[in-house]
Amino acid sequence: MSLALVEKYCELTKTTLKFRRDVTKSEWTSVFRALREIEGSVQFWIGDCLAYREQRWGMYDDMIEETGYEKGTLRYIKLVSEKIESARRRADLTFSHHIEVVKLPPAKQVEYLEKAATNHLTVKELRRLLRRDGVIYNSDSELPEGIFQLFYADPPWKYETELGATLPDNYYPTMDIEEICSMPIREMTDTNAVLFMWTTSGFLERSFEVVRAWGFEYKTSFIWDKVLHNIGYYSSVRHEILLLCVKGTYPIQNVKLYDSVYTEERTEHSKKPEFFYNMIEDLYPNSKKIELFARNKREGWTSFGNQEILS
Repeated sequence: MSLALVEKYCELTKTTLKFRRDVTKSEWTSVFRALREIEGSVQFWIGDCLAYREQRWGMYDDMIEETGYEKGTLRYIKLVSEKIESARRRADLTFSHHIEVVKLPPAKQVEYLEKAATNHLTVKELRRLLRRDGVIYNSDSELPEGIFQLFYADPPWKYETELGATLPDNYYPTMDIEEICSMPIREMTDTNAVLFMWTTSGFLERSFEVVRAWGFEYKTSFIWDKVLHNIGYYSSVRHEILLLCVKGTYPIQNVKLYDSVYTEERTEHSKKPEFFYNMIEDLYPNSKKIELFARNKREGWTSFGNQEILS
């Protein structure tokens, strides 16, 4: 066992590794390799630990405050451990490789993890293979036909969790900024149109790359105060940002001023309040609407996401 090997040669604390004696180069190498194995195992260990707790004693909300982890991070780590059983996990691949196949049936998980290992694919290369084969969401080929005046988007920004794994928003495989920018939204956009797009403080600056790539210009923003805090790198974050951007001239159809801050306690990871749908429909009742990266069908909208196009 990797940890036992490290402890054989080293004294460990939370912040320090100290060799118990002078070691040979071969012994040092074995310790280093064992540390690399431990690094790649922690996410699975935490996921299995959380799954055990939920099966025996229920949810683990108290652990969020105790450990400082964001709830969505823990939930998704547990999901991966539950959906990919131990026998299907690959020690020669990273946890992030496994995240990419978590939504697939077991047989497909095995197939694509095997391909990733055999061909030494990076996470990005595995994601491209899955999209090329039509197994997961493809940002180019599956977009619906038609011209729209109103776009509502919650892009799956690529975040790094506290453990170094990629955490998908909306339970999609995440997308690089470049991939989101390259989506052919311009071809779907009327001469005059409006975009409502969700972003976070961490992605605020780069989100404007997407706004410009899609052919829009930033005008204003709304804040969702989620009440509950998430531990961030520089602050305890309790809000998300909804950008309002315009192409050409597309004034509000129902002249009404909404408060720029809306407060509602968050529920599911990344799920946005119904209030914002209602606000958008109130402001632009006569627009042909599409929601990108949607979770569900909504009456009067084309909803695109999770390999489904629902009109």
